[in-house]
Amino acid sequence: MTQSRFRPSKAMILAAGIGKRMRPLTATTPKPLIEVNGQALIDHGMDRLAAAKVKACVVNVHYLADLVEVHVRRRSDMDIVVSDERDQLLETGGGIKKALPLLGDEPFFQLNADTCYWVEGVKPNLEHMIDAWDDSRMDALLLIAETVKAIGYAGRGDFDMARDGSLTRRPEKGVTPFAYAGAAILHPRLFETAPDGPFSMNTLFDKAIENGRLFGVQMEGLWLHIGTPDAIRAAEYAVRESAA
Repeated sequence: MTQSRFRPSKAMILAAGIGKRMRPLTATTPKPLIEVNGQALIDHGMDRLAAAKVKACVVNVHYLADLVEVHVRRRSDMDIVVSDERDQLLETGGGIKKALPLLGDEPFFQLNADTCYWVEGVKPNLEHMIDAWDDSRMDALLLIAETVKAIGYAGRGDFDMARDGSLTRRPEKGVTPFAYAGAAILHPRLFETAPDGPFSMNTLFDKAIENGRLFGVQMEGLWLHIGTPDAIRAAEYAVRESAA
């Protein structure tokens, strides 16, 4: 008898950032609500979560928080819980740690509202992640994209990936073939020694690398990195071409 795969029932979307690189658009619109092909960025991620049968989603808010909160509460396909960071922006790691009591004791999906945008391949990428998750070996599993095939990405990559899927950091002055695409499965134990207050998830990713417990899944399909206003036009063109 084949053992059934663990399927996260909860998720968190990081939606509290200020979006400085997307100005002037973010002067009046929070980055998660900026539209690409007529759909807010955050809804793209939430649609992916709903398709993966996620039942509840925590969304953190800070910049133009009221707009984000009103928008996400319109969803009827999952329970929405808002983690309020109006008083203090906690960065990626601090924001997730604050929300842990809302997420429970089991692994959960985590998506970045502003970078987690892609055109699916044959099989949904969150399903690839579910298939790859191994609780005995992993504290975090990241969706990673090939930089040479990404639209709108101009960086030097984030990680190297071994044949078993384990990840290591890009050398300081080096180039690596894979970039973090803004989606992950995280186990709450990753945060056991995390500090209070604001901190970056990169701190915990580095800890997981040291312990041999950070792994990756290569994205199937096309990653669209929405980092600047110009990138919106490039992404919309790429989506139209992929559908042609």
